[in-house]
Amino acid sequence: MTKQRGFKGRLTAYGDPGFSFYLRKAFAKSMGYTDEELGRPVIGIANTFSDLVSCQGTAPQLVQAVKRGVVAAGGLPLEFPTISLGEPFLTPSSMLLRNLLSMDTEEMVRRQPIDVVVLIGGCDKIVPAQLMAVASADIPAIMVVTGPMMTGSYRGERLGACTDCRRFWSEHRGGRIDAAEIDTISGNLCPTAGTCMVMGTASTMACVTEALGMMLPGGAAIPAVYSDRMRHAQESGVRAVALAKEELTPSKIMTPKAFTNALRVLLAIGGSTNGIVHLTAMARRRGIALDFEAFDRMSRETPVLVDLKPNGLHYMEDLYRAGGLLPVLRELKPLLHLDCLTVTGRTLGEEIEAGRPPFKQDIVRPRSNPIYAEGGLAVLRGSLAPDGAIIKQSAATPRLLKHEGRAVVFNSLDDIVARLDDDSLNITPDDVLVLQNAGPKGAPGMPEAGYLPIPKRLARDGVKDMVRISDARMSGTAFGTVVLHISPEAASGGPLALVKTNDRIRLDVEARRIDLLVEADELGRRREAWRPPAAHEGAERGYLRLYLEHVQQAHQGADFDFLSATAMTATTPVWP
Repeated sequence: MTKQRGFKGRLTAYGDPGFSFYLRKAFAKSMGYTDEELGRPVIGIANTFSDLVSCQGTAPQLVQAVKRGVVAAGGLPLEFPTISLGEPFLTPSSMLLRNLLSMDTEEMVRRQPIDVVVLIGGCDKIVPAQLMAVASADIPAIMVVTGPMMTGSYRGERLGACTDCRRFWSEHRGGRIDAAEIDTISGNLCPTAGTCMVMGTASTMACVTEALGMMLPGGAAIPAVYSDRMRHAQESGVRAVALAKEELTPSKIMTPKAFTNALRVLLAIGGSTNGIVHLTAMARRRGIALDFEAFDRMSRETPVLVDLKPNGLHYMEDLYRAGGLLPVLRELKPLLHLDCLTVTGRTLGEEIEAGRPPFKQDIVRPRSNPIYAEGGLAVLRGSLAPDGAIIKQSAATPRLLKHEGRAVVFNSLDDIVARLDDDSLNITPDDVLVLQNAGPKGAPGMPEAGYLPIPKRLARDGVKDMVRISDARMSGTAFGTVVLHISPEAASGGPLALVKTNDRIRLDVEARRIDLLVEADELGRRREAWRPPAAHEGAERGYLRLYLEHVQQAHQGADFDFLSATAMTATTPVWP
């Protein structure tokens, strides 16, 4: 049977296809469409706009720009809503709902008469959720991000969310900025719509999406409020119509080699630790497992080239003026798989060659003069993390990258709130802050709590960094010597659950080790006495029950087991 497309595709099941199409067309005509329009390729536009998500503030304008492009190219644009996720507005974390947005998007593009979907996303969990969805549905798709906001200013200093948010808040906790001044600063950190303007998770996911081939070239770094952002959206609408004819599906683009390119770029831009979790989940939807040992070998040979906060000094608008991702790709060209297809229908190598000529700039460094000699991220293993952990070494304090200290343990987020700032807490700058039960199941939702605050007593003494360890995540905008994503997590009975205050922990990033220095016999006794934490409130029903029963560990992308491919048939990264 010939596959029906456009408005004749995916008909509602009444047992009579003729009647199904007749009824569908009648209701479509009630919205003013003509027979000619209903015969065009249908381009769905997944709109994640919400008044509760500031990152999506420009989404309505982007939708209109996409529609203009679709109509100009002879398609029929049909916008539809999905849920929207904004990290600052959700509790305990938007990560809890990433998989729900992925399910929402996947089901809408599977069930509706859509030939191609244009994904409108921005905030850091939205983009991976949408790409996870189309990786599973395997319908032609193209990504349009909302783009970064512009920088603000305070007393002549450029400011950006949210690296500078954290820096100033640390000063406030240390008593060096009073309440009135911190309130004034907060009004200058986010001056426009858009995503965080540093190399946080949103910017990271935009860059790796372009490297992956799921976005038109040049789209990752355009500021949200620039007219170029609208033009890029319109061009994406034009290209979407061509995708309908070419049937260029994600399975032809999101290959092991393409994920290798994305991982290479993740390292070179000093990208967010969250990028690993999201790329892992996206790849596993295509049956591609992430080889963490191979990724770490890649990290040792891929320097950080982009001088952006939190690794450097600048902001996303500076990267845009420096040429966007193109100069990064040019510099990495010998290390990339240039034969990977992109949504343009051309290869990554062809797109690099077709890009604007290089010019002098100082935001993207040559590989001979990097910001950081190795990749931004390192994979750790050891007795504390049998299935791995991640550290953003490029944003850490160098002297702490090899450190042994006494553990000071907090067994939950509530415990942190209750005790961390108590002046009677026995803690020194050389100790290791340990947070348990903040992983996928433990929190729940693996919130960005891994960036543990420096205890106020130490902050007042000028301490700005300590080794901090948890099964949580941290914002891509954060900095410091923070070990994250410890797997298995404490709530699942991983070794992290057995750590007690006064234990010794050794971190050695060069050796890629994180170890708990406790005798095996003692750990055995602790394991026998260990009991899982109490059930979360509301865990008996609804989405939270589904989540807790099916969420996988961090090293598996924290996806649902029934959403990942049933078997991993390939690995990434790969080399020629």
